[in-house]
Amino acid sequence: MFSMGSEVAAFEHGFADYVESPYCVMVNSGSSANLLMVAALFFTKENPLKAGDEVIVPAVSWSTTYYPLQQYGMKLRFVDIDLNTLNYDLEQLEAAITGKTRLIMAVNLLGNPNDFDAINKIVGERDIRIIEDNCESMGAELSGRKTGTFGIMGSFSSFFSHHISTMEGGLIVTANEELYHILLSLRAHGWTRNLPKHNHVCGEKSDNAFEESFRFVLPGYNVRPLEMSGAIGTEQLKKLPSLIKARRENGMRFQEALGNHANLLIQQETGQSSWFGFSLVIRPQADLTRQRLIEELNEAGFECRPIVAGNFTNNEVMKYIDADIFGDLPNASHIDSNGLFVGNHHYDISEAMQTLSKIAT
Repeated sequence: MFSMGSEVAAFEHGFADYVESPYCVMVNSGSSANLLMVAALFFTKENPLKAGDEVIVPAVSWSTTYYPLQQYGMKLRFVDIDLNTLNYDLEQLEAAITGKTRLIMAVNLLGNPNDFDAINKIVGERDIRIIEDNCESMGAELSGRKTGTFGIMGSFSSFFSHHISTMEGGLIVTANEELYHILLSLRAHGWTRNLPKHNHVCGEKSDNAFEESFRFVLPGYNVRPLEMSGAIGTEQLKKLPSLIKARRENGMRFQEALGNHANLLIQQETGQSSWFGFSLVIRPQADLTRQRLIEELNEAGFECRPIVAGNFTNNEVMKYIDADIFGDLPNASHIDSNGLFVGNHHYDISEAMQTLSKIAT
């Protein structure tokens, strides 16, 4: 068997134990994980999402944070981010919620947790669900709890440049059994074959394996992972605590080297970041351009990238997305023009941090 067998199941169980979540579903990418999270909320028996429902999203994230929401016909409401944490500006988030809001997509950017205590207080007793795009923040923690477990579901990525690598791969965790069963069906064609006999999707499967082999109950996908990816994931998982520890040690070096930089802001840690990468944002009023910063970094041997997709609302693809923008997004716009990030690793990069501290001084 090459696709989605015992090796994948072993990795799922191991990862669920690592994040302390009852259920885990592996898929072929973090983007597919986001897709299935959104899809699953449309097929719950009670209070499912529907096309036209409002979802709040941060203005800075990756493209496939947003696309599944658009593909299921939701109304996206873009909210500004905080210039220091790079996650939600909590005051703007609170002000942006309306009576139509059904969902909040919380994105833990570059390894940094959102302040979920504050977000939960903002939501209060309202019927608003929270899901987490945690694809950049595997291993991050807030108050001793792993990110990806604060929402009703959380997505992870094991792409080759992330905290662990299965080359391509993604995972979803949830504590909700109904959502778990829906995810199992959606992952593989919307059929019943991979569901337990008693389940929340079709109720009860027959004992006739032939009849259940091609019985379709949900409009699903084929986003199944490979057995090879599952086997690699199990081995990577053994190393994950040490990988996160080493990334945090590099994060401490980064904070020490650039925490008081005259021209650059660095990401302010919430809880315990898993330090996906190191953001550099030109301070407002600093006499420095991003182009000059890029040139200095390249000359010193650093590759650099925009901070994820910058202010996503500036992209041409927005013409296909049903959305409104809450406010002027000044922080997202500043990061879009004046921000970038460099990579992290689990190797000791002390020398690189010392070089980086002298950039743009």
